[in-house]
Amino acid sequence: MKKKILSAYEKLLSQFGHKTRDPRHGTVVWWPADSDYEVVVGAILTQNTNWKNVEKALANLKNANKLSEVAILDTSIPELETLIRPSGFYRQKAERLKLATKKWLELKQKKRTNDFDVLELRNELLSVKGIGKETADSIILYAFHKPIFVIDAYTRRFCKAFFNFEAKGYDDYRLLFESSLPRDVKLFKEYHALIVEWGKQN
Repeated sequence: MKKKILSAYEKLLSQFGHKTRDPRHGTVVWWPADSDYEVVVGAILTQNTNWKNVEKALANLKNANKLSEVAILDTSIPELETLIRPSGFYRQKAERLKLATKKWLELKQKKRTNDFDVLELRNELLSVKGIGKETADSIILYAFHKPIFVIDAYTRRFCKAFFNFEAKGYDDYRLLFESSLPRDVKLFKEYHALIVEWGKQN
């Protein structure tokens, strides 16, 4: 399986080329973000919706100068709901944004983020109401820049199409990739970005 997963990566890379590069870290991202915190916001807003709707909500936050930790925490729930309405489930997401922001600040202040073990960081994020494994892993990979492979609907379809692999559990998919690839943040970001691109076109 290791050879198949590496071969599939090379095939995607040949087909789509390298994805958008993040000049702050020299790595690939599947959405453009001006800060690591914006990744956290995007990970919450993208739950149960498509990225175009998230972009509208992010634009609203930016135009209102609300796309920062302090601004999100200081903004009232009704105002926040209005700003993120395009992303859907805006009442739930407004609450989750505030909770996720508090946890983000807590983790950033608790100790140097480089000291965090990936699974320790994951458990901290999963303790937040409304953050599941996919959201937590997206934040870990794209905001904390630590090696964990993100599994989404595109990845599940990709595994079925390329490897005839189906699993019941999220972590079964994650471990399939992590056990077959070097634990490299850039590679994990690139591979996930390529899978997203493949998923959009298939």
